[in-house]
Amino acid sequence: MPGVTEDIKWDNHLCFNIGGKMFLVTNPDQVPVSASFKTADDDFETLSSRQGIILAPYMARNKWVLVEDITTPTDAEWNQWVTASYQLIFAKLTKKAQREILSS
Repeated sequence: MPGVTEDIKWDNHLCFNIGGKMFLVTNPDQVPVSASFKTADDDFETLSSRQGIILAPYMARNKWVLVEDITTPTDAEWNQWVTASYQLIFAKLTKKAQREILSS
């Protein structure tokens, strides 16, 4: 995905960012490994009602969910969710930032 960067926050959370804004957060040192991501308003209720997916602590008000074990969803689901999260965050960036990301 264009313009994605990674950094570590809160001592041990691997964060994937676009334009300096997080779209995926995981804790690879935790067992099982979990991950949080932003969802569209329409998907928030559906995803958070699935077994193994809960409201993301501190971020649920921003429509983030937490997958408690990243091995449970399929690869296709992960691809769909991460792509959607990336696109949601990318869309909130300034037009200038979007152009810079797409031109690099």
